[in-house]
Amino acid sequence: MRLLSEWLYKVSSGLVTLLSLIVFIGFTVVALPRQAEETARSVGDADSPDMSFIYSSEDLYDMAQAYGDDGRSAYIRARFTFDILWPIVYTLFLCTSMSWTFQKAFTPQSSWWRVNLLPLFSAMFDYLENIAASIVMYRYPLRTPLVDILAPIFTFVKWISISGAFLLLLLGVLVLVWQFVRKS
Repeated sequence: MRLLSEWLYKVSSGLVTLLSLIVFIGFTVVALPRQAEETARSVGDADSPDMSFIYSSEDLYDMAQAYGDDGRSAYIRARFTFDILWPIVYTLFLCTSMSWTFQKAFTPQSSWWRVNLLPLFSAMFDYLENIAASIVMYRYPLRTPLVDILAPIFTFVKWISISGAFLLLLLGVLVLVWQFVRKS
């Protein structure tokens, strides 16, 4: 993990960070709204595991029922098309932005130095959530013990780690601004 963290610091130049920001903003402005429209057409206004912070396995089965056959198929299709790319996009942005910011804000001996790997953890749990929820959707109305319990846990951990990564990035930016103001 240390080598991966160091590699991210090495490749996270200003240009790479700027490009990842542009891709992130582009995806957020163009692809996310289109996917939201497609989801609304497929499942209506039913809740989604991906957008929930906390839900139970019973809630997941309620979502599967509310989606209907076509909605469940659309949900699974979206998890293995759009939702393959989205974690890559936000992980690239967060890893490069955190690495670029932290190498300017902190010293390599700082305990903050390895947090640039947190977005990888977020993406891993995003993919685990997608797989688990898709299995439940695919097998519905059959029950899928254990997987139906893990899906909400994966979602919760995903959201906590993504939120933590954005907060840490904000902290790094605030430290940079503070250092700039102090030097001026």
